[in-house]
Amino acid sequence: MIQITESAQTHFRRLLDSQGGDAIGIRLSALHPGTPKADVRLEFAEKADLDGREWAIDCEGFTLFVDGDSASHLDGAEIDFRSNATGGELNIRAPKIKGTAPAEDASIPERVRWLIDSEINPQLAAHKGHVRLEEVTAEGVVLLRFGGGCQGCGMADVTLKQGIEKTLMAKVPGITAVRDATDHDSGEAPYIAR
Repeated sequence: MIQITESAQTHFRRLLDSQGGDAIGIRLSALHPGTPKADVRLEFAEKADLDGREWAIDCEGFTLFVDGDSASHLDGAEIDFRSNATGGELNIRAPKIKGTAPAEDASIPERVRWLIDSEINPQLAAHKGHVRLEEVTAEGVVLLRFGGGCQGCGMADVTLKQGIEKTLMAKVPGITAVRDATDHDSGEAPYIAR
């Protein structure tokens, strides 16, 4: 359930009144849900914008349409508006938008993917790189594939052994090794040339 304060509802009504046109409500959706880059998008909703999968929340004088694919990430969100000297500030607090860490009994691939998305790739993004999980073998060997600035980078081995492997082995029991499955010779924009 999403909580919308009275001040936020008043703010949305004013926006809709000033908008005119065909807007029938406000549409709320999550961008990049379940990742560190997750954010919320608010926009005017017209009848043609709706696909029928939205959750409709009736408010006084308008409807808030929550994108169906975003609903689980926005469940428990709180929307508030606070007036100030420059007009006001809309605050949206969505505690589930970046996802939640898998439970201790989750599979190794689930836990590895979570760590890649939430900890490892945000650090690699500084060098325009990323890594993705290829496979976890029955012996607990994690195979990763580098991309972007990490594909062909002269420091990829150090990144793998000193950073990624240490992180994964410390946080996910059952991993015996982490190996690189990348064709580094085909990298087109390495951060540091080999």
